[in-house]
Amino acid sequence: MSLSHPLTSNLNTLQKHRGITNTRFDRFTQRGQFDDVNLQTAQWRMRTSDAVALSVFRPPGLKRIPFDEAVKGEYQPAHIGDWFGPTNATFWFKVAIEIPADYAGQAVIFEFDADNEVMIWSTDGQCLTGLTGGGGGDRHADYPLTSNAISGEKFNFYIEMACNFRGGMANGGGMDLDRTWRLAVADIAVRNQLGFELLGYFELLKQLTRDTPEEWQINADAFYTADLIINQFRVRDEDALKECHRLAAEFFAERKRTGKALHTITAVGNCHIDTAWLWPFSETIRKAGRSWARQIFFMKSHPTFTFAASQAQQFAWVEDTYPTLFKDMQLYTEKGQFIPIGGTWVEMDTNMPSGEALCRQFLLGQRYFENRFGKRCTVFWLPDTFGYSAQLPQISNLAGMPYFFTQKISWNNINRFPHTTFMWAGLDNSEVLTHFAPADTYVGQCNVGDFVRSVHNNKDKVYSNKSIFLYGNGDGGGGPLSEMLTKLETLKDLEGLPGTVRDGDPSKFYEELEASSHGLNRWKGELYFELHRGTYTSHGLIKKYNRQSENLMREVEFLSTLALANPHKRSTFVYPKAEIERLWKLVCLCQFHDVLPGSSIKMVYDDALVHYRDVEASGKKLRDEALKAFMAGIESGNSTSQAVAVINTTSWPLEADVVEVDPSELTSGAQLLGTSTWQQFSKSGKALVYVNGITTGAVRSFALGNKPADFVPITVKQESMKGSQVVNADGFLNVDTKKVFVVENAHIKATIDENGRLVSLIHRETGKESIAPDQLGNVFKIFEDIPTAWDAWDVEVYHLEKGWDATVGTATVHEAGPLRVVIGVTHPITKDSTLEQKIIMTAADGKIEFETKVDWHENRVFLKVEFPLNVNSDIATYETQFGYIQRPTHYNTSWDLARFEVCGHKFADLSEYGFGVALLNDCKYGYGTKGNVMRLSLLRAPKDPDNTTDMETHNFNYALYPHRGSFLESDVVKVAYQYNIKPIVHPTLVNPSALVSADYFTVSKPNLVLDTVKLAEDPRVTGHNGQVDVILRFYEAYGGRGVANVKTLFNVKEAKFTNILEDLGDSIKVEDDGSLNIAFGPFKIVTVRCLIGPK
Repeated sequence: MSLSHPLTSNLNTLQKHRGITNTRFDRFTQRGQFDDVNLQTAQWRMRTSDAVALSVFRPPGLKRIPFDEAVKGEYQPAHIGDWFGPTNATFWFKVAIEIPADYAGQAVIFEFDADNEVMIWSTDGQCLTGLTGGGGGDRHADYPLTSNAISGEKFNFYIEMACNFRGGMANGGGMDLDRTWRLAVADIAVRNQLGFELLGYFELLKQLTRDTPEEWQINADAFYTADLIINQFRVRDEDALKECHRLAAEFFAERKRTGKALHTITAVGNCHIDTAWLWPFSETIRKAGRSWARQIFFMKSHPTFTFAASQAQQFAWVEDTYPTLFKDMQLYTEKGQFIPIGGTWVEMDTNMPSGEALCRQFLLGQRYFENRFGKRCTVFWLPDTFGYSAQLPQISNLAGMPYFFTQKISWNNINRFPHTTFMWAGLDNSEVLTHFAPADTYVGQCNVGDFVRSVHNNKDKVYSNKSIFLYGNGDGGGGPLSEMLTKLETLKDLEGLPGTVRDGDPSKFYEELEASSHGLNRWKGELYFELHRGTYTSHGLIKKYNRQSENLMREVEFLSTLALANPHKRSTFVYPKAEIERLWKLVCLCQFHDVLPGSSIKMVYDDALVHYRDVEASGKKLRDEALKAFMAGIESGNSTSQAVAVINTTSWPLEADVVEVDPSELTSGAQLLGTSTWQQFSKSGKALVYVNGITTGAVRSFALGNKPADFVPITVKQESMKGSQVVNADGFLNVDTKKVFVVENAHIKATIDENGRLVSLIHRETGKESIAPDQLGNVFKIFEDIPTAWDAWDVEVYHLEKGWDATVGTATVHEAGPLRVVIGVTHPITKDSTLEQKIIMTAADGKIEFETKVDWHENRVFLKVEFPLNVNSDIATYETQFGYIQRPTHYNTSWDLARFEVCGHKFADLSEYGFGVALLNDCKYGYGTKGNVMRLSLLRAPKDPDNTTDMETHNFNYALYPHRGSFLESDVVKVAYQYNIKPIVHPTLVNPSALVSADYFTVSKPNLVLDTVKLAEDPRVTGHNGQVDVILRFYEAYGGRGVANVKTLFNVKEAKFTNILEDLGDSIKVEDDGSLNIAFGPFKIVTVRCLIGPK
């Protein structure tokens, strides 16, 4: 060894002071203090900004514009030190570089850093790579120009600057819209390659000393080598630098594993990009472009590098916005490096979307990937979603994906999930092979600790010796950096680490995992996420639009299919397939796991409301056009009498209902059908009509004064109570109620106090009382809601310790029967918020409804409504997609306690032998049941990341429904479904001698639900010759099995089972009467594809 400053004593041997020496290691590489005397002095050989000429174009309004517009802009000189902004603004730069003579023969890079995100474009409009400025692990601010520069060589390109951080725009309490960014660097530079590589080696040596046990030999060897390198280093001494580099390189080269590894880690690059979160949808398009362009750039020089990208929506955006990049993505997919994965339209929330919406996520995603890349995905990929529905294993299998990946359950804040690799079984016992990344991250940095954890945290090494590891900057995109790729190559097959590391494809990883694992454990039911429980409630308006949009799309498809396939049709109706698909894509987009849960910035919700209103306007137009075409096909001629046609699109008969008719929609001068007069008008002037006996999937016409022979009117009377005291479930209230309203119909008898609270609800058939003795139902509670960390995301169990009763108002009767009784009350619930409520009962059914309007202006409090029920049960039943989940009503164990707030869809039910009570809703998702007290979560008031969350007027409805029998014996599924899917009311002229009446579907078993009727995605027939290819999707709702006879008015020529991707399967016999006998099992999703011909 030859050094310009030879060592002269033995004092440079390693001393035994690990803590101090570890600090010494940090000082040797750190920026800032000491970087003029440490390894940072050996990173660059030369640098200049003089060779770089910059000019900038400020687009009108500083908006995002395409490349073709940007190049036509007027560019003005720009310089280092200039400021750009505000937040969300866009600037375009022209860059002209001429290589100086002294740079000839060198590898030259261009470095651009304004602490924000940029895309580099070629002069002919190709996106070359994305850069991220700033500091820390996010920074990737360099773009290689040439590996062998020529004096006078010129480079010209464009830069598109986005004024936001990679991590978004939030500032801990909303959006920081006034921020500006300073251009700090716009240089060309030449690296000191030896110094640069040594820095990478040294960082890994430091990690080996800290992230492996001290008892391991590799830890001791790394500790010694790192200390020796520091001792050998001299500032600005090339010979010393070479010696240090040799020591580091030999350390890793000598430890390359030659034998078989005990554990294999498959490393997959990724850049999880939230489709919207702390930035709007429009910025996500650019994030995807920047991130994926960077990875394609790396692939050109790293042939073994593999990178997985999910979310078909983002691919579609890139295809439209960056067509040349998209072609590169297709090319590198063929090479096996760029890997489309996940099979869904977006990485959606899976708690709140309906079952059909989840099916559409898979249908849209898989069809897109198959069309653009020639194959479907096999791995269902959801690394960051806030809990996983119990029906996902079945739906994933039906979409051709037998494998599932996430890591989010590692965030649980109460219990540690016991498995890493296991079989996850859904409600119907469908299984998917599931693997959680044991490093507990999807943004690994390829550090030593990442790979150690990938083995040590694997809880199932007894059954499998394989783990997956995801690396690359994420959430805001970015992906792997070149430093990560270098670290990965260095650590592959490193003797001393507990596993060998290799690049890989997730699909192949799962295939090998499936082939080599044995005796895996099985987890049955939902993967409940013990965190982010507040997301069932935050941003209530978005959740309302979600439910309404799902219901509207169901109606559009149902009616459009009837209009197209109607054997009596007289119209030339064309099924609006393209528009229906466009609207479903918007619905699915807004179900992204930071949008629907309510955890994004305000800008995202401004955009989401635009999308939802688009769905609402276009969907209603499609529905009305389909309804018009459908009714034209069945209405008879010579129609002169005014009636109302009612269409029941649900899977069960509609025994009775009271519907509203706007008198202005009636035909002027037409004679009313029948001899009865109007029975009741609403307070707002709507005519109320009693309708009854509408069978499954049927249309019926009714006289406006319809009054069946067995009709029993509803009544209301005011009574006094004898000074009895009633308290709510938590003993917060002591009320001496003196005045009550008693409302009765043929099904229930309700007693409502003068403040609109439920004193009693008697189920007439059983004689059972629904409300617990000496307690009140429909009580509004306000709880302090200050979580430990994630404001919009979290509600913690201790919020239940600190709650109080909302201030109450005085109730009055608004409508008094005979069809409907309405009691109104306005509650000044706080000093800043009010709640108006109409308590509604009709003569038609046995539920009591609460139509609610809240003007909400609060700070970190939680509004709930509670019902103490006269029911004893250790479990409560909550609807989930295509079925239900039962959860404990006690806190016996930590696993029970963790589920203090849970997700439910249209109902929650508490039942005992012979009797039960269901709490229904039309747009809420958060429930909690403790003992006999059931609460529905209504509104929250978090301030981060959107400080305006829920600060607006809200309208929502819920209802209480007592029933005979336990849940499994009840019709709760039907009642909740019909509470959300209302009958379609269509004023019409009829021929009194030929009233409109047709049954389009009947299903013989009430537990087999006909949920979806639609045109097939790739119809085998055009429909112009009278043939139609129709999809019917059913699900079993109660956990039973059997065979259902399904009759339809259509002329079914052929029927086959399919998966949710509509691939043809086994045939179903068409019976002599044209019906189908469909076998089903517990919670099974059954999709049938019918070829329908003319009668």
